[in-house]
Amino acid sequence: MLHKTKGLVLRTVKFGESSVVISCFTELFGLQSYIVNSVRTVSKKGASKASYFQPGALLELEAYHNDFKNLQRIKEYRWAELYNEIFSNIFKNAVCLYLIELLGKCLKEPEPNAELFYFVEDALQQLDKATPTVTANFPLFFALHLPYFFGFRITDEPVAEYLDLAEGAFTELMPRHPNYLEGKNAEVVSQILKVQQPDELQEIKLNRDERRRILSALEGYYALHIPDFGHLKTWPVLQELLN
Repeated sequence: MLHKTKGLVLRTVKFGESSVVISCFTELFGLQSYIVNSVRTVSKKGASKASYFQPGALLELEAYHNDFKNLQRIKEYRWAELYNEIFSNIFKNAVCLYLIELLGKCLKEPEPNAELFYFVEDALQQLDKATPTVTANFPLFFALHLPYFFGFRITDEPVAEYLDLAEGAFTELMPRHPNYLEGKNAEVVSQILKVQQPDELQEIKLNRDERRRILSALEGYYALHIPDFGHLKTWPVLQELLN
């Protein structure tokens, strides 16, 4: 059956001479895989359709869907969002790829979740127009708010000296394991958990090392709560660009 839905490209793999298979988080069907034919050929005008399928691309799709198939087909596609900076600004692109990889590692089953889709769609739109300070803090904002949709969000009240990442809660007692943040780092997490709109991140002043330390701890937090999470391949690149 043919459906119209928005889709966020997570990953693209070459298939045959000119086709690709894309992993896509869709508005209607959640995580799906699609085969798209003849997108790696260059037209007479010198244009390639492969640019539509970069990780982070937001597309309007007209696609066939069958609940009993693992690989679906796309009939038509076009841009749902034309970014101004995400694909051209090296820093914003690195943040975008981090967000996409983090989301992809959390998505395990093809279950619809429109609320999550709209959260990610809005996050990318906000990232595209973000100031440098907001952009630098954006990975923290996304990594701390994404768990809400998967049932392991950190409870931010009351704020205490320590943030126990295994429990996902603040505590006055030092945890008896290494998975925790303390002092200013715990306080920053509490601040960002209260942020409702990304432009509020402009007021949160952090240096390079503070961002790195918190994001590194949050990677461990996800590994504690998401089975087979592993390591983020985009994290080393993002580390080099954080300022």
